[in-house]
Amino acid sequence: MTRRLLLTPFFAFLACACGHASTSHQQTTAQVAKPSRPAVQQQHAASAAANTQSENEQAAGAQESGDNGDNPPDRGDVSLERLAALPADAVLPTGNGKWKPGVNYEVLTPAQPTSVGPGKVEVLEVFWLGCPHCYALEPYVEAWLKTKPNYVEFVRVPVMWGPAHRAHARLFYTLKALNRMDLFEKAFDTIQKEHNPLIGQDDAATLKLQEAFAQQNGIKLDDYDKAYGSFGVNSDLQRAEDLTQRYQVQGVPLFVVAGKYSSDVQKAGGTEQLIRLVGDLAASEHHH
Repeated sequence: MTRRLLLTPFFAFLACACGHASTSHQQTTAQVAKPSRPAVQQQHAASAAANTQSENEQAAGAQESGDNGDNPPDRGDVSLERLAALPADAVLPTGNGKWKPGVNYEVLTPAQPTSVGPGKVEVLEVFWLGCPHCYALEPYVEAWLKTKPNYVEFVRVPVMWGPAHRAHARLFYTLKALNRMDLFEKAFDTIQKEHNPLIGQDDAATLKLQEAFAQQNGIKLDDYDKAYGSFGVNSDLQRAEDLTQRYQVQGVPLFVVAGKYSSDVQKAGGTEQLIRLVGDLAASEHHH
């Protein structure tokens, strides 16, 4: 039986909260070299008109989050609890004084296992294709990926909060199974820029929309359908579900380094700061 997604109108849904903790949706003004996406240029223009806001307020607007009825503890309390749980001789990365554990990043206790090989450091991004903040951050991530050290192994994991997130996650993992991750950016553009959500009112309608997207981009219908319901894609979805729970994802985009440290634009203090923080945390882990 076809399962209905029970969605509100999609772009009204984008404007509302989609996680655990509500925040404003203003864009960050932090800038970094290289990104050229028009959406980022528009973001910078909008930020110029709002330069009376504090940096923290600007950063807070770059996080997609929401309210599902839960009331998580205050961030400061969580930070203190996690820091108190660390061994007495634990040395936390500070980036020569630039970063404060419990402020700029959270310490995960216990640390979570990763699947990278020896000498590698996993940097994991939890994202949603329907999140405008993830979309705005993407050019910065792409610029960083071109210069990141070889020891960093970057992994994307779609958040698995509800039906819309799971539908986009299946699209993501289907493209991955077909070795068509070159269409990742195209999927983002289609949803965010072309206002085609690639989600219908039920599973059948969603599949039809995603099949059309696949065919328009050179994927045979039979190949897409086979991958869409494959064991591999279902396994990836289960792992994403597990990671969403394990990392207690409150908002996206969220970065997790080595299964030990998590941060976002708001904690880091801005987009550029987040990219630098992730690099510093990965370097510190690599040098251990």
